[in-house]
Amino acid sequence: MQAEPSQLEPSSPIPSAVEPKTLSLPPLVSSILRSLFTLLIALWMGALVMWVSGKDPLQAYQALLTTSLGSRTAVANSLLAATPILFTAMAAAVAFRAGIFNVGAEGSLYLGGFAAAWVGFTFTDLPAWLIIPLSFLAAGLVGGLWCYFPAVLRSRLQVDELVTTILLNYVAILFTEYLVNGPFLVPGVANAMSPQIAPAARLPRLLPPSQLNASFLLALAAALAMIYLMTRSKLGYEIRMVGDNPQFARWSGIQVAGVIEKVMVIGGILGGLAGAGQVMGVHYRFIAGFSSGLAFTGMTVALLVRNSPVGALLAALLFGMLRSGSATMEIMTDVPRDLIRVLEATIIFFAAIEFGSLVWRRRRER
Repeated sequence: MQAEPSQLEPSSPIPSAVEPKTLSLPPLVSSILRSLFTLLIALWMGALVMWVSGKDPLQAYQALLTTSLGSRTAVANSLLAATPILFTAMAAAVAFRAGIFNVGAEGSLYLGGFAAAWVGFTFTDLPAWLIIPLSFLAAGLVGGLWCYFPAVLRSRLQVDELVTTILLNYVAILFTEYLVNGPFLVPGVANAMSPQIAPAARLPRLLPPSQLNASFLLALAAALAMIYLMTRSKLGYEIRMVGDNPQFARWSGIQVAGVIEKVMVIGGILGGLAGAGQVMGVHYRFIAGFSSGLAFTGMTVALLVRNSPVGALLAALLFGMLRSGSATMEIMTDVPRDLIRVLEATIIFFAAIEFGSLVWRRRRER
């Protein structure tokens, strides 16, 4: 008697005794580990440059650590240097996560800074509780509006946002230079700068004699708000969907054009707030060329941590520590502060590789 086919050939394959399992790390842990690896490579490159130049790398790094974290004032100065970077890192991260390469935060920073300065030196009779919020409000509105124009061009006409935002940065910088060299020129002052803001418009200091001021608290609040936005809100889900697969997001009913405009405007607002914090808490007036590429440093931070808002918060504090300690390190040792530029350039190099791959992949998806 022959057995039935079902008895000879089982309908389902026999499972193996041991099935291979793949180990995957959480995205945040993976991002932090990748960032630490990049930082270690940067430190190694800096040490190599110092060794070739006849310097002592250990002495230099010890001095850098001491001058950035060795005292209460040193910590305050590091937090002060990290404040604008934290704003601009969040501005870049929220746009990059949606696959939008908004590099226009520098223009928003300049225009927002001038808007805050204008409120500060124009409405001098207002009390502090009113003029400070008005200055930040003006800076955020101007910064967001500045990024709204390239956002509309990208969302409705498919104009490349990378090109438009880079070009508009130069427009914003040159326009603010014209303002402080023309209509708002201060007679008798050699440098191009605006009048001083009213004393009531100056942000209170947190840890005197350091210039660390209340803008750090605002930057920290903005970072926490962006963390919530990206991880817990409906808009954050839409941003992630658009960034991962814009076609699928469109088929799912997400208004991709609206998401693009929102993330670019949010980035512009954060850039404007960064400029206002520098004007109201550090310089007390608008100074032409005051930024020195703060927005581009924020972009580097965002790319370094793969647009993770938590990672951007930590990396911004690290960059603030590096920038704050570099000046004193040069005094304590014979290593110039340009070493920090070498470290930043190394980090930028690896971030640029990833940025280029992201751009190439997004261009293929469009």
